[in-house]
Parts: sequence; C-alpha cells; structure tokens
Amino acid sequence: HKRTHTYTMQLSTVVLALALGAASAFAPMRNPAALRKAVVSNMQEPHGGTLVDLFVEDKEAAIKSCNKELQLNPRQLCDVELICNGGFSPLTGFMNEEDYLSVVNDVKLSSGLLFSLPVVFDTDDEDIAVGDKILLKQDDLEIATFTIESKYLAQKPLECKNCYGTSSIEHPGTLMVAMEKGKYYLSGSLEGLNKPVRDFPCKTPKEVREELPDDKDVVAFQCRNPVHRAHYELFTRALDDERVGEGGVVMVHPTCGPTQADDIDGTVRYKTYEVLKEETANPRVIWNYLPYSMHMAGPREAIHHMMIRKNFGCTHFIIGRDMAGSKSSLDGEDFYGAYEAQEFAQSKSAELGVKCVPSLNLVYTEEKGYVTADEAEKEGLTKKNLSGTKFRKALRAGEDIPEWFAFKSVVEVLRANI
Repeated sequence: HKRTHTYTMQLSTVVLALALGAASAFAPMRNPAALRKAVVSNMQEPHGGTLVDLFVEDKEAAIKSCNKELQLNPRQLCDVELICNGGFSPLTGFMNEEDYLSVVNDVKLSSGLLFSLPVVFDTDDEDIAVGDKILLKQDDLEIATFTIESKYLAQKPLECKNCYGTSSIEHPGTLMVAMEKGKYYLSGSLEGLNKPVRDFPCKTPKEVREELPDDKDVVAFQCRNPVHRAHYELFTRALDDERVGEGGVVMVHPTCGPTQADDIDGTVRYKTYEVLKEETANPRVIWNYLPYSMHMAGPREAIHHMMIRKNFGCTHFIIGRDMAGSKSSLDGEDFYGAYEAQEFAQSKSAELGVKCVPSLNLVYTEEKGYVTADEAEKEGLTKKNLSGTKFRKALRAGEDIPEWFAFKSVVEVLRANI
C-alpha cells in the first residue's frame, strides 16, 4: 500500500537512521495449554480456535516470583490487557522475532495464521535480560507478569514500510515506531493479575460473548470519534445488508485508548457514547468499549480490527471509507486510497472468517432525510452538508448545530468537555 506521491528523501532517511541493525537470535514463545481456557458458547470461533485467558488465581505467588518491576505506558497497557483477556488470541505473550518478522513481511504468524500487525513490547533498558520475570504495573496496581524469553533489535524501517506503507515520519504510526518505541523488542509469556483501572469499562471477550446471541449474526462497528447521525444511520442500516442474517445485532465497539493527537480524548468520547445509548435505547444495538491503541495503519489495521472483533464474538465487520487512514502531517495528503482498506479486508475475509459489510455512502437530503449518495444524485434531491471544521467551530462558539447532523445529547457532552 503505497502513497500516491513521492516522499522527501530526508524524512525517510531520518527514520532509517533511527533504528538499524540485524535482529538477534530469538527464543520460541511458550504456548502453555493450561493458560488457554475454553470459550463460552457463541457462533463465532475465536481466531486460532481457542479464546486465550491468561488471568491467574494465585496472584500473590505470581507477584513474588518476579525479580523486576516496570511501569506500563498507555499503549503497552492496552496491549497487555488484550493479550491477557484474549482480544489478541491466539497470542499468549509478546511476539518473538520469528513471529514479528513473519507478520511484518507476510501478514501472518510463523504458524501460518493470518495476523496483520506486530504485537511487541519495546524497551531501551540494557539491563533487562532473558530469564527476567517482570512485574508490569499501572501506577501501584499489578497488571501482569512478563517472563522474558528473548530480546532482539527492532527492524523499524522494515516494520514501518511494510505495516504502514511508508517509512516517512509524516505518518503518525511511523512517527510512533521511530520516535516513541524503544530499540529493543522483548518476547515472552504473560500472566494476568488485574484489569487496568480506566474511566470507561472494558469487558473481556468472554464477558462480551456471554451477552451476545448464540444464533444470530453480530455486526461490529469500529470508531474512534463521537457517533453522529450519519454514523448511526450507517451501522443500523447495516443490519439490512444481504450478508447479514435475520435478527442480527450491531455491536458498536469504539477504541478508547491512545489515538491521533487531534482526536477527542477517549474518556470524553465514552461519555458521548453513554448518553447516545440512553437516548436511542435500540435493542438491536449493543455498546462495548475496547482498550486499544490506534496505529492508523489503514488496510493492515482494518484486518487487525476484524480479528479482534472476531475474538469478541462478531461474525461481520463494517468497513468504512479510508478506514484507520491517515493524512500527512506535512501536506495533508492521504496515505491510503479511499477503498484500499475495504479491498484488502475483502481479500482476507474468507481466511479470517469474518464477513465484510461495506459502509454505505450516506448523505442528508431535505426531501428524504438520509439516503445513499447515488439515490440523491439519481432523484435530484437537495443535499445538506456540514463540514467537520464548521461543526467544531459552531461547537466552541455555542452556536446551534442541526439535529440532522448530530444528536443533541452528544453535542451537550462535547460542549461541556472540550
């Protein structure tokens, strides 16, 4: 997935210079059967066949067995939680070098199982060594233990070029890998101790599956922004798609972890979702929240999102226009084509076992409300539009925002918090 215009050599060179070096020898990741617990009944099989659950009962013994402590940053905290609760099934720990390079180069684990983005633990700490058992913490709360099985140099230019489609630091994901991540990646198995403390509740895949219908399709809708009228129309109308069986439900599953710098804070977004859930009270719409750190990796991330929602029990996934896409911080150019994510997801749909539901291109018209752009064009309907820039300006100025564009309850929360 290549950007449509040429990047400056200087920016690429900056990234290439940041992290070079041959990767070191790796130790295979352990995959203890005792840590892989049976999944509850649901029509969607977890990725790899078994839903991973790494939480241990004897927390005290696990804590005492550690010889080092480490504070998790927000991105690492999300990754640890999703490994421990099975959101990243079949992983039982952070990737070793063989799996890392296999994912980066071939979009699959070394076992051959589809996996689109590396899940790695980074550090610059020279003192961490193979054999260490580290207690991972969120402030004073013990989150997990991490047994170090290998330590290797990250291949950052290769990772960025293959996963993000560019080695330019104009891309936020590449900037994160190049400038924020440490030069070493650590692999090894985890033991879950406690769920992180968050302002928004994040149910585990097992907990979500227990609430889903066993015999109905579950359509996942991923978002990282507040839900406005067009979004709501989009995901509720997805239930009428020919790919979705009778009586299906939508699970709105926003990511509330770290994201782009200019996105609305996750806690604020959570508040908007909660008031909207109350306002709409739609029995065919289920709301849950995902502790996930966005990569903005476009096509690769679309597959990643589908795999995670598969583990949460979803059978279908709505692929939006330019999903998980990003623009250059330098000139505003898109890194991915508008339909690249849809096309890539569709090509991997059968292998992954999740059906794609393309998002409708909806517009608001004076005559018929929300209709497809094609219908509006065909019938010569009068379209109304409000740009994101004008919406934000009106929001801050306290001006009226039309209810055809945004839900009143959502607007009130945004005005009170941004």
